[in-house]
Amino acid sequence: MSSGRAGGRRRVGAQEVPTAAANGVASPRQYSLHDFDIVKTIGTGTFGRVCLCRDKVTSQYLAMKILAITDVIRLKQVEHVKNEKNILLQVTHPFIIDMYWHHSDNRFLYMLFEYVCGGELFAYLRNAGKFPLSSATFYASEIVSALEYLHSLNIVYRDLKPENLLLDKDGHLKITDFGFAKKLTDRTWTLCGTPEYLAPEIIQSKGHNKAVDWWALGILIYEMLAGYPPFFDENPFAIYEKILMRKVEWPRPSLDATAKDLLNKLLAKDRTKRFGNMKNGAEDVKRHRFFKSIDWEDVYERKLKPPIVPRVSYEGDTRNFDDYPENNWQSTQGVSEMELAIFNDF
Repeated sequence: MSSGRAGGRRRVGAQEVPTAAANGVASPRQYSLHDFDIVKTIGTGTFGRVCLCRDKVTSQYLAMKILAITDVIRLKQVEHVKNEKNILLQVTHPFIIDMYWHHSDNRFLYMLFEYVCGGELFAYLRNAGKFPLSSATFYASEIVSALEYLHSLNIVYRDLKPENLLLDKDGHLKITDFGFAKKLTDRTWTLCGTPEYLAPEIIQSKGHNKAVDWWALGILIYEMLAGYPPFFDENPFAIYEKILMRKVEWPRPSLDATAKDLLNKLLAKDRTKRFGNMKNGAEDVKRHRFFKSIDWEDVYERKLKPPIVPRVSYEGDTRNFDDYPENNWQSTQGVSEMELAIFNDF
């Protein structure tokens, strides 16, 4: 979904709030809602918002995702919200957002995250127009590290795009918004994602698996290098047609030959031949010439020098996020005990 920023893109399936979150380590104590002052809204979605908040005890800045239960039920997003919470509880990775706490009352569901103050990669890409090869390689390497980790846990992310990649204060990535993520037992058939980033097998409802994340990585690398995605149209159905025909329009002057070779292997229409989804898994991607300068241990340990360091004056700085109206959202009506029971595990 769009974060409210001009140029944001539609999503199909669940409409989720882009979690804004980032640095610092939350204390392991148990929280209550009374522990926080809500500072301001830093992201909105169809059924909720993300608010910057401050811990009254430690003065630490955090991000709280607040979802209205009535809207989650009405929009049939119960499973997606529960998936997000359950998956975030079991993952820990340098390039994945940290969730510290979750809670519910008779009006809202709450998820507490680290606050990632650098804003969306989407904003930096739109401002720059496109990224140099070295920058695209840096961001792609951190994403590959995270995808390899998620896939090792049989988790498919399903929503890779610049809007869901936040920069921390040092310039490293944090993948956020796990509303479409799912633990796989076999394949899944749900149509969800952003049209420009959908793999052919999702559009064709053939059932899909972790291969869709490698396709999306190809779309993302192309967009970082060209400034726009390879399959684009104002009409989503026209986008789907271009994806199914796999008609890639290479920019002029053309992309770096090594990058083009990797993209052709990530954007393989036949997922059995798609890089990342073959016998060697992520190793095929990591060993490609595109990443020849990359030390993968250094990537994981955040030792590579980020190409962009966000402008941040203090840990609660919100300059890298848009301003949103507060709209008296806290007056949302409560739900019945029967509806509340749906979230008794939240």
